[in-house]
Amino acid sequence: MNSMICKPTESSVYLPSIKELCIFLSDYAAGLLGCGATCIRIEKNITRISLFFGYDSEMTIMPSHIHLTIWNKEHTDSYSIIRRMHKTGISFDMNTKLSKLSWEIADGKIGFQEATLLAERIYHTSSVNPRVVLFLASCANASFCRLFGGDFISMGVVFIATLVGYYIKQIMLEDGADVRFVFFCSAFFSSVIGAGGHIFGWGTTPEIALGTSVLYLIPGIPYINSVSDMLDGHYICAFSRFMNAIVLTACLSTGLCGGLFLMGLGCF
Repeated sequence: MNSMICKPTESSVYLPSIKELCIFLSDYAAGLLGCGATCIRIEKNITRISLFFGYDSEMTIMPSHIHLTIWNKEHTDSYSIIRRMHKTGISFDMNTKLSKLSWEIADGKIGFQEATLLAERIYHTSSVNPRVVLFLASCANASFCRLFGGDFISMGVVFIATLVGYYIKQIMLEDGADVRFVFFCSAFFSSVIGAGGHIFGWGTTPEIALGTSVLYLIPGIPYINSVSDMLDGHYICAFSRFMNAIVLTACLSTGLCGGLFLMGLGCF
């Protein structure tokens, strides 16, 4: 695949210096790591861009940092940077846009200076309207309830439980609250509402409504990424992401249990 990458010429494309490229790629890698990209994706994108400009790259990916070194072809000159990952939260949109940017560079569609401007724009692009995400997440979780055999009344309970819990998650994260405490609070309030089916006898499948009321909090992406990183040999990142997912799952479970005991369903 590397042989298919078109090399630029000085007359057609601005060739960045080793320092300029290292600064750009370190920010680029930090952005990918922060938005939830796997280590193998980060490596391939960085290699693709650096080879296009005629440089070699060596990178160490840590759970929250990127250590990147750019070399010239003769390995007589290099520049290294350690960059902390961007705390943007998991974003498929940013992940996709940054990956697309690497291909546009490698295909010669955009130059280095334009790529720098586009990358900055992607880093600071506002996410999807929170109210739209809130509504769609509630609909998706209600669909899970139906998928597991819940009736339409249980779907309504799950929709409201998710609506309240996810809204609490959004406002707490905006205020900078610790994500573990956010998961606990969201699960607690969602489980309290989900338990309403048992307390008031709503529907014929209240246990399914209760069980699916907190599914929106399951940290599926960290679990999937940890397996991907492990298979690719990035054991430190794999272990870090797996343990982070375990901690979030424990906070979710604690909030769920707290809601059950509050509603008198501790023996459920």
